[in-house]
Amino acid sequence: MKKKLLFVVNVDWFFVSHRIDIARAALREGYEVHIATSITVHKEFLSEQGFFVHNIPLHRSKINPFYAVNYFFKLINIFRKIKPNIVHFVTIKPVLIGGLALKFVKVSAAVFAISGMGYVFIGNRIRHKILQKISSYIYNFVLRHKNSIVICQNTDDLHLIRTMGNFPLSKFILIKGSGVDLQKFKPSNLPPNEPIIMFPSRILKDKGVMEFIEAAKKISLVESTKIPPKFVLVGMLDKGNKASLDLSEISELEKSNIVEYWGNKENMEEVLPLATIIVLPSYREGLPKVLIEASACSRPVITSDVPGCRDAIINKKTGLLVPAKDSHQLADAILMLLNNPELCKSFGEAGRIFAEENFSIEHVVSEHLGIYSNLVD
Repeated sequence: MKKKLLFVVNVDWFFVSHRIDIARAALREGYEVHIATSITVHKEFLSEQGFFVHNIPLHRSKINPFYAVNYFFKLINIFRKIKPNIVHFVTIKPVLIGGLALKFVKVSAAVFAISGMGYVFIGNRIRHKILQKISSYIYNFVLRHKNSIVICQNTDDLHLIRTMGNFPLSKFILIKGSGVDLQKFKPSNLPPNEPIIMFPSRILKDKGVMEFIEAAKKISLVESTKIPPKFVLVGMLDKGNKASLDLSEISELEKSNIVEYWGNKENMEEVLPLATIIVLPSYREGLPKVLIEASACSRPVITSDVPGCRDAIINKKTGLLVPAKDSHQLADAILMLLNNPELCKSFGEAGRIFAEENFSIEHVVSEHLGIYSNLVD
């Protein structure tokens, strides 16, 4: 009888972009693969891949006890129906709520994937501090499943989670990001004409989009570049996230000629090479997939000196780190690279090597299959 692997993830598009290669490999290894997720438009595609898809809506931006309890009981029903050998939880709410649900059903093995700590661990307000305390207690409780592994994407998150419950190091494994297809994301020469500064991410405030826009404004007021750069946003407007800009805000920005909005793109292997510099001034991440894709395309990167982002580059070798929430230093870093094309080229070449040595999708897939095997064999 086939072993059953169940992924529990917040939304289907995130699964497609960040976990589908692992799921495909599990299918090839003989697992029966199930996915419990909020469905947007990918159910047919996922079913055609050979996965069993279970729609379980999750309100990602709301902290509401009613929604949480509803999600909790739906997960219990799915666990009882499928009887999985392994449950692989991905992203914060599935980890926390799903981990609680595991206390009420018998599942032999669990994988808890911490792909970032979320906005709760970014803020410093009293509300954030209270939520941090509550989250810490829940992490401490749910991660104690006797046959489980916790996957972290950066050392800061690993240390933070460990200290929440004084967990042994043997319970954790560090896998840096979701991997990149090095055959698909290929190195290429920098564009020879108008410089393009690209923000390739969901258009969220906590991804640093406002700092990117402010830096664009500052640079537009100076004449220290030979050819004025074009600033572009590439990514989805995430209606399910309260930190997202909306279409009217984007329209106003475009009218003022500050930035261009290219929309959400599925073919990032073709879009990233159009950029001269990739910029992601995020406030905190697990390990941003788009930054390792940018490096694989031999593009210099500017990102924030925060957990996750700093793990995706080598400062002053593959890119530059700047303080989070600082549009002045972000603008200075962009100008420095714009005025040093040879440095851009050098960073890009080193970035490709860095991606090859650390972030191949084959390595990430192999690590996950090894975890599954160790848990159920």
